[in-house]
Amino acid sequence: MGNIMTTVKRFLGNKNTVTILGVLLAILVLYIGYNYRVKQATTPITVPYAKEELSSRTLITSEMIGYMEVSSSMVKNSPNLITNASDLINNYVSYGAVIPANSLFYKSQILTSEELPDSAFANIPDGYTIYSLGVNLHSTYGNSIYPGNYIDLYFKGVDDSNLLMFGKLIESIEVLAVKDSQGNHVFESTVESRTPSELLFAVPNDMYDLLMKAGYIGSSIEIIPVPRNASYSAAPGETRVSSDYIRSFILSKSATIPQNTIDTQTNNSDNNNNDNNNNTNNQ
Repeated sequence: MGNIMTTVKRFLGNKNTVTILGVLLAILVLYIGYNYRVKQATTPITVPYAKEELSSRTLITSEMIGYMEVSSSMVKNSPNLITNASDLINNYVSYGAVIPANSLFYKSQILTSEELPDSAFANIPDGYTIYSLGVNLHSTYGNSIYPGNYIDLYFKGVDDSNLLMFGKLIESIEVLAVKDSQGNHVFESTVESRTPSELLFAVPNDMYDLLMKAGYIGSSIEIIPVPRNASYSAAPGETRVSSDYIRSFILSKSATIPQNTIDTQTNNSDNNNNDNNNNTNNQ
């Protein structure tokens, strides 16, 4: 036993032997590590794909989804690739996107129902109304006003002395949608060029009344959208009427209708009483 230990110590004490063992150990580690990496890179992962072409705003169902295997390296190199069908089913193809048949799904192509352009209309707070402002390519600065932008609305008109009036009427108002004359979203399609026809906003009821009255005053009145920079939309202020003078001018041109309600039941009862009285008089 002692001889064996002495032999081992001499063997390990030899510098050439230690060097050879070190090289062999390093080769073994590299071999194991390489095989592990190759296995990790080539191990297939099952991902969903589109069984048919899916157009913009299509609701994605399980029947539209197939499954294929791709290498894990592809998934690793494509961080936007969707690998789970639950991230697709009951969601929508983004506006402006078309997913070809047999194509994989990417996050930038998918929207939830809350993210759809018209979903904002369904979540309008109580006391708010949708206001539509007629526009064209010129008044939108060459189609440069997008949904989600915060802009200002300016007023142009002529006062009672035939003097020009021009100033900011409403500031920091969010654009909910930009539509063409057919009601299609202007920025929905990347293939078809669409001309803006209306900007849609959600405003408090009193502001809606003010804007509508301004539009009905006459042909000399114009509401002009004015875009701002990115920081204006990134940190929007309160949506508010910014000129009491212009508001007073608009209101002076229109009557104020009292907001009273009619009790239908009482009205019907009064009508019935009138009918009974008429019958009695006829008898």
